[in-house]
Amino acid sequence: MTEGLTKAAARNIFYGGSLFFFLLFAALTAHSHWYMVNTSTDSAGLTESVKHGKEVWEKNMCINCHSIMGEGAYFAPELGNVWERYGGHENPEAARAGLAGWIRAQPLGVQGRRQMPAYDFSEEEMQSLIDFLEWTDGIDDQDWPPHPAG
Repeated sequence: MTEGLTKAAARNIFYGGSLFFFLLFAALTAHSHWYMVNTSTDSAGLTESVKHGKEVWEKNMCINCHSIMGEGAYFAPELGNVWERYGGHENPEAARAGLAGWIRAQPLGVQGRRQMPAYDFSEEEMQSLIDFLEWTDGIDDQDWPPHPAG
């Protein structure tokens, strides 16, 4: 009997290990997809207005300065919890007015502060963007951001 690993045994370990880890990867990918679709995403609240708000977000490249749930740039505040920060759970109408007023008031012109550019959103675009920000607040982001201020 010879000592050591034979060529056939090494080949079987390689193919068996590759198959095992491929199946594990496929199962974890399927579970992640299932979790995102069924648990972490509010698909019932995904209205046409929310979809249009995401289009406004993308068209104006908001992600170049802001982040949502940690994705995006860190030049400006995190917006995944902006609805909560503006009190949207307690007073949705005041939160809508506050967010719209803040966006319309930009740039503030305060010396030494980063400036948000002025956007000339129509009322529909503004409400859709706010609907999108409200919807993102309802996603189970597993306690992100770690600080309430974003």
